[in-house]
Amino acid sequence: MNKAFDVTARGLRTFLSDVADGFFEITHNGFALVGLAIVFAALALVARPDLRKTGEEELMGWLQSRKPAPEATDLEPTAIERTTAASPADLPKQQAAVAYWLSKKYRVAAEPLSVLVAEAYGIGKRTKIDPTLILAIMAVESSFNPFAQSQDGAQGLMQVMTRVHGDKYESAGGTLTAFDPVTNMRVGVKVLQECIARAGSLEGGLRYYVGAANLEDDGGYAAKVMAEHERLLQVANGRAALTVTPPSVRPQPIPVVAPPAKREEGSEPAKVALLSSVS
Repeated sequence: MNKAFDVTARGLRTFLSDVADGFFEITHNGFALVGLAIVFAALALVARPDLRKTGEEELMGWLQSRKPAPEATDLEPTAIERTTAASPADLPKQQAAVAYWLSKKYRVAAEPLSVLVAEAYGIGKRTKIDPTLILAIMAVESSFNPFAQSQDGAQGLMQVMTRVHGDKYESAGGTLTAFDPVTNMRVGVKVLQECIARAGSLEGGLRYYVGAANLEDDGGYAAKVMAEHERLLQVANGRAALTVTPPSVRPQPIPVVAPPAKREEGSEPAKVALLSSVS
């Protein structure tokens, strides 16, 4: 009885030993095969960059598919398309200098100013109007506030009288685009061109622009614009401009004088102001 039990125990131990040896052999060979597969895969990826790129794309796709869903918000992923902002670093050196200087003086972010400066230079090239003059008018008119509005209804960056020049906004989609900075600038420059052509000179055109063509005094408006224009020219040309802190309280608008209802025969018609200013 004991002898039979010993034989059975030895047989069981032999069986378990064989199973263990077999498992070790299988796993050892399996790890070796896995190692060889990894080596061959690495060699293949080195020799075939296209396979590596495909593999990386597949891996990234797999990882992205397992990312948790983003938290729901009311923000729009396409909002960047209607943002009026750009990096000043992307501007030519001259334009970047102007954008940074205006940003510091008027306490406005350089990114939206970069778009306005680039647009002013583009418009200036097409219209033969110095871009720094366009920027100087915006500085004096609104201090680069695209939502500014005067008591007389002049609106936007260049303080265009929307009710007078509403037709100029039609091709852009209507008068609400007066508050789009780029559209307001383009319309303002069109009005400025008309003013200069009507007056026959830049200074006279500025008087028409501010609505003081039929007044003895423009309140210093033309001088103020030309002074800012000169400072911006210095900045654009690489020379340090005098830093002048804008006043905290802006002066009242120059009143627009409407033409008389009737005039005597042979008398000169009164000049109607094209624009009003908030400065």
